[in-house]
Amino acid sequence: MDTKKFNSLNTKVIAHRGLSGIERENTCPAFVAAGNRSYFGIETDVHVTKDGQFVIIHDETTERVSLGKYNINVEENDYSAVKDISLPDLDSSFARQDIRIPLLSEYIKICKKYGKICVLEVKNPFTQENIIRLVDEIRELDYLESVIFISFDFNNCLMLRKLLPSQKIQWLTSGEITDGAIENLVNNKLDIDVYYERLNEKLIEKLHSYGIEVNAWTCDSQERAEELAKFGIDFITTNILE
Repeated sequence: MDTKKFNSLNTKVIAHRGLSGIERENTCPAFVAAGNRSYFGIETDVHVTKDGQFVIIHDETTERVSLGKYNINVEENDYSAVKDISLPDLDSSFARQDIRIPLLSEYIKICKKYGKICVLEVKNPFTQENIIRLVDEIRELDYLESVIFISFDFNNCLMLRKLLPSQKIQWLTSGEITDGAIENLVNNKLDIDVYYERLNEKLIEKLHSYGIEVNAWTCDSQERAEELAKFGIDFITTNILE
């Protein structure tokens, strides 16, 4: 299996949860698969374990990604409870030993090795202390300037903006983009990451007129992606398009 090619024009393409159309989402193999291809960036999700480790997983629990074999809440347990779990391949087999729940540092190091932009979703409301620790860990890995932070939690975005005045930060949303929302973005110098079906040429032009960069999640339709690229969208996040 390989990616589905599309004409991205000047749009930057981001691999959603790594190249999750080919490898198990949010694992090192998925990040390496994206690293070996033409993607501008690699997107992933970060949670905090009970003992303060930053782990890469989308859901709070391991149930879905392990196909029900394990049901561990990563935020209510120490990292030791999940570090040795083997996850299934896309064919549902558990034969491979390299498909695991990574640490943030493993993801950052892979992006750094392949020269990819990190698009890091901060899951759930983070405390200010954890936001500071998250930023410090990435800074210690010497890759902070190559990270775009994204979050559905607007307060996460505000804490990151206060800490990092010049960083690229995108507010994630699936809802309607109101004038009030645009005003909040402008006032806090935030960009936006929108569910792709919400977007049209007029809205992209409007957001651009306020100096707001626009990302679309998660588009796997070649036709729709090429349409968004023609509209001048800045980023497209996808599981399989390239």
